[in-house]
Order: sequence, then structure tokens, then C-alpha cells
Amino acid sequence: MKTRAIVFSLFLAVTVFTFTNCGGKKESESHDHGSADSAASHDDAAVADATEPQFSVDAAFQQQLAGVFKAYVSLKDAFVASDAAKVKAEAETTQKALAAADMKLLTGAAHNDWMAHLGSMESALKEIISASDIEAQRKSFSALSDSFYKSIKAFGLGGSTVYYEFCPMAFNNEGAYWISDAEQIRNPYFGDQMLTCGSVKEKLK
Repeated sequence: MKTRAIVFSLFLAVTVFTFTNCGGKKESESHDHGSADSAASHDDAAVADATEPQFSVDAAFQQQLAGVFKAYVSLKDAFVASDAAKVKAEAETTQKALAAADMKLLTGAAHNDWMAHLGSMESALKEIISASDIEAQRKSFSALSDSFYKSIKAFGLGGSTVYYEFCPMAFNNEGAYWISDAEQIRNPYFGDQMLTCGSVKEKLK
């Protein structure tokens, strides 16, 4: 009887921990099965409204950045699938899209801001491509996401709405962000282990 009580107590503790850190099963189900309205209502208190980009730039550059985002989403999906080989291939595609963004379309402070983030994005992608371990790739993906988020905030994507999302349990509860084209949570840091762990923090355009 004592053994059963101990096992039950441990199970209860794990359940409470999961609810505290990731919102628990009910919140996950709202992302998986609820309507768009119900999913949005779950995050209303925490989600920041979309704001105008910091810089007014050539629409051509925004479209190029949107191309980087499209490649990034495919990379994120490869992480959700926990497929290291697919991650490497999608990182190479993202790397090419990033190289195609023409910095000559930017001037002054906008150009300086882009250069401040470009190096870290390039480095993160190189690290993802060279790594064979999915967890090492995920660490570099977090760095990529942080810099890419700042770039989207600065320049915009020409009107597309994207979602800045957060998992509090990534990297031993340090937490990590990613960017998605959908409000529905699909966690790239855990994949199937905790697919819906996380929440939307901000909407970007």
C-alpha cells in the first residue's frame, strides 16, 4: 500500500508540474481541437498586438524577407518532426533564401540594423547544417529565431501575419522562442514529446 501511495504521489506531482509549465492537457487540447476563436482566447492576456515595422523599407526587401520566412517555417517543421537530416536540408534552403535578401535595398539605420542581425543568423544556420545531433541543432535554431524575430520586427514581411511563440520548458526550463505561420502550437524543441507545449506571445506583420 505504501508503494502504491508513493507512486500515486509522484504521478500527481508530475501532473501538477506539467500544468504549471505548459498549461496542461486542457490548454493543449484547445490548440489541437478548438476553433480559432477558442485558441486565441486562451492567449489573449499574453499576446501583444501586431505593430508597424520599425523601418519603412523597399517592398522588394520585405518580399525577400518573406521568402526567408517561408524557408524558416519549413525548417521549423523539420524540428517538429525531430528529423535531423531534414533539418539540415531545410537549413541549407533557408541559408540560400537569406543570401538572396539584397542588403543594397536598405540604407542608413535600416542597413545597420540588418547587418547587426545577419551575422548571427548566418552563424546559426551554419551550426545547424554542421551538427548531426538534433538537440545541438535545436540550440542553434533558438539563436536563429531570436535574430530573425528582431529582423521581422524591424522590416516586416509585407503584410503577412506571423506568430512569435514560446516554450517555457525548452533547454531545461530556460525557455525558447520560435516563429510560426500559424497560431496553433507545434513545438520545435520537443516535437511529439510535448507537441503543444507553449503559447503565442506576439503577432507580427
